[in-house]
Amino acid sequence: MKRVGILTSGGDCQGLNSAIRGIAKGLYEYYGKNVEIYGIVDGYRGLIHGEYRLMQPEDFSGILTRGGTILGTSRQPFKLMRVVDEETSIDKVAEMKKHYAQMKLDCLAILGGNGTHKTANMLSEEGLNVVTLPKTIDNDIWGTDVTFGFQSAVDIATHVIDCIHTTATSHGRVFIVECMGHKAGWLTLNAGIAGGADIILIPEIPYDINKVIECIKNRTKSGKTFSILAVAEGAVSKEIAEMPKKQKKEAIANLMYPSISYKIAHEIEEATGQETRVTVPGHFQRGGSPDAYDRYITTLFGAAAAKLIIKEKYGFMTGMVDGKVVPVPLSEVAGKLKEVPTNSKIIKAAKDIGISFGD
Repeated sequence: MKRVGILTSGGDCQGLNSAIRGIAKGLYEYYGKNVEIYGIVDGYRGLIHGEYRLMQPEDFSGILTRGGTILGTSRQPFKLMRVVDEETSIDKVAEMKKHYAQMKLDCLAILGGNGTHKTANMLSEEGLNVVTLPKTIDNDIWGTDVTFGFQSAVDIATHVIDCIHTTATSHGRVFIVECMGHKAGWLTLNAGIAGGADIILIPEIPYDINKVIECIKNRTKSGKTFSILAVAEGAVSKEIAEMPKKQKKEAIANLMYPSISYKIAHEIEEATGQETRVTVPGHFQRGGSPDAYDRYITTLFGAAAAKLIIKEKYGFMTGMVDGKVVPVPLSEVAGKLKEVPTNSKIIKAAKDIGISFGD
């Protein structure tokens, strides 16, 4: 009897359930009744505390289009994984290994983002059989061209920008749409281009507020009554970007605005006199059903993960490289961030049609 555990960790996103379904269907197709799949509740927290349940084939039916995760999720910071809890004296790593053994698992399938993959790699190094799937709307996991959840989030952020266009045009205002992405600007870049934003600000390209203001003023001079900015929540000014790491962290933490977009809005309004508004779609970008592409790639990722389990090829993430799903060693993925290259063809094409990046 093959025994496989599945958990989803970190922030939720579209496609988690369809990926879970892909793994389960692949395993049932090969093993038939000779496989038991255990759903671990609320991510690593469930593995730490031994909260899990034996799943049935019907649990994986009808979830292809369902958002969120049927298993629940939680954030368990990697930097605290080896820190013993003072109140409970819980050794998290030891507890995870204990419950893995208690379930008599042959393998653990883990769906998550960057922090999740660090812990997955640690568990692999601790001797657990692990395979992973790349989940994040930020598209910033190393070793894969695309993560699931990303395209669905781009669709939502683009729709927000589309809707902002009509009110921005009607009122002749400047609008800022703040997209998710603390460290990588893939979501903002793609949605900004697709939505026709005039200015796109991402973490990888520190902006000069004077260049942003100049762009808006030039649009006004040319007869354009409105401007739209797509701004990543992790966008940073050149002044702050040039600070030493500790000072930079303090400057961001002590920002006197709800987010960077509100600071930019205030500076634009002061310099141009033009009404400036901020729209933050926030967790809307994570919610709802996965789009067709995410359903497609999660099915491929899930089937590939099942195949790795069947072949007992552990310690790998299923990644998409040049249109093909391939196994990527966890050791190469963990701890690496896939940022937008500042010399990328996407940015060059955006600049070629007049989009400003404030640099």
